[in-house]
Amino acid sequence: MNPSRSRGQTRPASLSDVRAYLSKAEGFLQAAADSLGHGNRVAVAGNAVHAGIAAADVISAARSGAVWKGEHTQAAGHLERAGGAGGGRAAVHFRRLLPLENRAECDPAPVTPAEAREAHRAAQRIVAIAELVVASVAPPAGE
Repeated sequence: MNPSRSRGQTRPASLSDVRAYLSKAEGFLQAAADSLGHGNRVAVAGNAVHAGIAAADVISAARSGAVWKGEHTQAAGHLERAGGAGGGRAAVHFRRLLPLENRAECDPAPVTPAEAREAHRAAQRIVAIAELVVASVAPPAGE
């Protein structure tokens, strides 16, 4: 990909943005867990996808000072390039989540129990990576 094109697909993000994205990621992950407990598989998938998107923003913002603003289908590549070792590991989980985005949001096709569980696991893993990245680059809020 042309580096100047990639820059046009990103926008700057600050350390306070990193914390806000992490809060969103953790909130969506909790919503996915709650939905899993209630058997609402579509909500599990949707919330897991959004947790993954927010976690990807955490990682790329913390490591490169920018987040992806283009198509989500291309965001995993940006995460790999911008996120360092954590970005590469996170991109694996992110790629598991992205195919569920349309199904969770606008496709009438059901989400299977296995897909819901896997989406939740992938979201847990990418959010955990985001938390580790934040811990490695940022002092706790309020310090």
